[in-house]
Amino acid sequence: MSSVLIDDNNCLLIQSDDLSKFLLHPQWLRERLSEPDYVDTNNKQRLYEPSLLNQDLKIIEYSLEGNNLNIHFSDGAKGTFSLQNLLAEIRKVDIIPLKTPWKNNFTKLPIFDHEKLSNQKNLIKMLENFQQLGFVIISNISKAEGTVTKFAESLGPVRTTNFGKHFDVVSKPDPNDLAYTSLGLTAHTDNPYRKPIPGIQILHCIANEAKGGDSCLVDGFAIAEHLRETDKEAFEILTQTDVLFKFTDKDILLENYGKLIELDDFGNYVQSRFSGRLDFVTYLEPKKLEKFYSARRKIFNLYASKEFEINFRLEGGMLMMFDNLRILHGRTEYDVSTGFRHLQGCYIDHDSTEGKLRLLKSIKFNE
Repeated sequence: MSSVLIDDNNCLLIQSDDLSKFLLHPQWLRERLSEPDYVDTNNKQRLYEPSLLNQDLKIIEYSLEGNNLNIHFSDGAKGTFSLQNLLAEIRKVDIIPLKTPWKNNFTKLPIFDHEKLSNQKNLIKMLENFQQLGFVIISNISKAEGTVTKFAESLGPVRTTNFGKHFDVVSKPDPNDLAYTSLGLTAHTDNPYRKPIPGIQILHCIANEAKGGDSCLVDGFAIAEHLRETDKEAFEILTQTDVLFKFTDKDILLENYGKLIELDDFGNYVQSRFSGRLDFVTYLEPKKLEKFYSARRKIFNLYASKEFEINFRLEGGMLMMFDNLRILHGRTEYDVSTGFRHLQGCYIDHDSTEGKLRLLKSIKFNE
């Protein structure tokens, strides 16, 4: 059972069940008071400016009753905290599942019946799978045009780009992107030239009657970790070299720089960028450039390998949603003379799926 006491500096010392110890500053606790005197009951925002709290704030009285920690502060404020919630925050426990790297070894793809997503439990499961794997497939959805935006808006707002609120993936003359041809597309991430890059892409299949046009997905996270373990030199140069990505049509010229594999300050994977149709490595002296080209070739081959790439066919009335900062997607070439192929797509931000999942799991937790 957890225990609490005050140390010589008037900090609260918590010793948890596993004997871990944490010192909590009085102001840190004071800022987390959730009673109606301190936060708005509707939006949970503070009703005061925490920067103006007394810097000499003290804990003058405290008690622990089961999981409830009661504290009285020197400025007169009082409140009750959940010790379990405090420890979860300290340990950065998140209700959003961690990424699970994957290869081409699925026994069953994460396919969800759209009609069953009206059930909160099924919707939570779908969103959890999306967070873990970076993609989900939705079946049994309408084939009508505009369905993709309706589905997207059930999660959050659609992000409009110069392609519009949604875009039509069909073969057409004089396209401003190779996606709007019948050519095969190797695995790539979309829009690496944008600031910021759209986080999530949704593609809805209206018709796929042509010969060819099958879809593929690859987990950039899994390949980044594979390179980290098997080829440290390639991993290093791909995580340290800036690449310029450019998009040009008659209306706009977009540019953005980024690494093919981006890490955070702690060396953790953040995102993948890859689109050989529109990337230009920054100036490097020849020997470093040779190493970069070798590493880029290696990661390209990994993205195209049977070990990592999954292949499937979207039929009319199916939809796939994938994390565009993690999952690379592509398609095989198709023959327009053999039938019509029409997909509609749009983008939403990570806030939409994460926020929806946090809300649903919080409601479930509080019931």
